[in-house]
Amino acid sequence: MKGSLSWLVSLGSLLLLSACAGGLPKGITPVQNFEVDRYLGTWYEIARLDHRFERGLSNVSAEYSLKDNGQIRVLNKGLDENGEWSEAEGRARFAREQDEGYLKVSFFGPFFGTYAVFDLDENYTQAYVAGDDRSYLWFLSRTPTVSDEQKQAFIAQADAMGFPVGELIFVDQGLGD
Repeated sequence: MKGSLSWLVSLGSLLLLSACAGGLPKGITPVQNFEVDRYLGTWYEIARLDHRFERGLSNVSAEYSLKDNGQIRVLNKGLDENGEWSEAEGRARFAREQDEGYLKVSFFGPFFGTYAVFDLDENYTQAYVAGDDRSYLWFLSRTPTVSDEQKQAFIAQADAMGFPVGELIFVDQGLGD
């Protein structure tokens, strides 16, 4: 797949840099009583802060599955501006306890970046995720679209937590919204 290598290298470089900083952004608390089995499966990217490794991608999704070694397989994919699919495969592990939504993700060798689920509805249908600082933010959903009220709730919470919400990109999932 054309573009997948450059996306993977870019994502690996980003995670390499963030691995040096590491940790959680101040004031971000990962969800407790996290159930990984319920989190597995496909998530659609509703909104994100822009980064080179995802720039121009639409129809972005992530699929999480459990590996035999207990780690989590991460498969990110999106449609680039040329209409070609771009994929990046990585792995995740828990940063601390397995019942906390705080993971480390790697798409490049031994270098891991922060993946902190800081809001998750009780049905595991929507999640807010941060990286190791406030320049990384994602709104994920089990469905490719959400209501305007859900988008506004995400914006309000992210704004209250100090994320630059004016820079949010709402992802085109190819459904005309």
